[in-house]
Amino acid sequence: MFDKKTIKDVDIKNKIVLVRVDYNVPLKDGEVTSDLRIKSSLPTLNYLIEKKAKKIILISHLGRPEGKKVPELSMKPVAEALKKLLPESKINFVDDVSGPDVETAVETAKDGEIILLENLRFYAGEEKNSEDFIREIVDSTGAEIFVQDGFAVIHRAHASTSAIAKCLPVYAGFLLEKEVENLTKVTEKPEKPFLFILGGSKVEDKQPLIDKFIDKVDDIVVGGKIAVDGYQPDNEKIYVAEDFDEDSEGNKLDIGPVSTHKIVEKIQNAKTIVWNGVLGKVEDPAFATSSTIVAKIIGENPEITSIICGGDTTGFVENLMEESKDLKYSLVSTGGGASLELLCGKELPGLEVVEDK
Repeated sequence: MFDKKTIKDVDIKNKIVLVRVDYNVPLKDGEVTSDLRIKSSLPTLNYLIEKKAKKIILISHLGRPEGKKVPELSMKPVAEALKKLLPESKINFVDDVSGPDVETAVETAKDGEIILLENLRFYAGEEKNSEDFIREIVDSTGAEIFVQDGFAVIHRAHASTSAIAKCLPVYAGFLLEKEVENLTKVTEKPEKPFLFILGGSKVEDKQPLIDKFIDKVDDIVVGGKIAVDGYQPDNEKIYVAEDFDEDSEGNKLDIGPVSTHKIVEKIQNAKTIVWNGVLGKVEDPAFATSSTIVAKIIGENPEITSIICGGDTTGFVENLMEESKDLKYSLVSTGGGASLELLCGKELPGLEVVEDK
């Protein structure tokens, strides 16, 4: 149950709405190469348009410019990608986040138009959680309501996740609501049998998840470099991959067919699956076999409640979804660190400041 107020709990009509989205998308040669994160924001944007918000101002970060203006990390290509997804809406881009150019853009925009501002992290005030920085944005845009829909950043105490609450009332967008509801469901009332699949390379990142879920799950399977390095389970529920595919130098870079087969059997028996961490070196297609098989088996069984989380895993699955449009998952989380911290029961600054119901 989501216990925070969403955009459905506030009158949007004729209001200037400031929306924090997560448009931290991959770029190549000045073009967006995957628009899945942009698509994830569309339910919220379409609702604001439908409810006749006066003007919709979007803010996001892109990459890690560390408080400096880096032209190749401009949000301008993102604005072009958004135009293709919302062809009936006028999308305006402003290469600043506050000041005269933003004020003019808002004043001259017609009702219902969308304005995307420049990369928040071009400015040091964003990551410093500066109230002055975010207040300048609010004052320049004339925003009356703030919508938090950037789930991937709510574990950060930044200006657009935390300090913003000192300037405007904060409501959740539909992506934030969906992420929190799905992730909370598997921590509180997962349908059994419940399978947790773990991969990746750092035991210190995964052990808190194992500790948190060992009493809730029916099975945990461990692959990736953690298994290669000889992870020692301390519970009979934990299965660690037992065979591996190697390169010509003998490096174990993927789990092998015996382990993959055993994991597939567990998937076919499961009603709830959380997958965090790829099972091999997926950037090399020769060692993406097990992860591909697991992703397809899960995605071809939509009756399973399936949560895909963690940056490497979601990126891998998103790429597969581009190739295989029939793959369906309950949630491919847009938040790497945010999803893990929520699953581990940590407080998320960007969620705490959303208005309570």
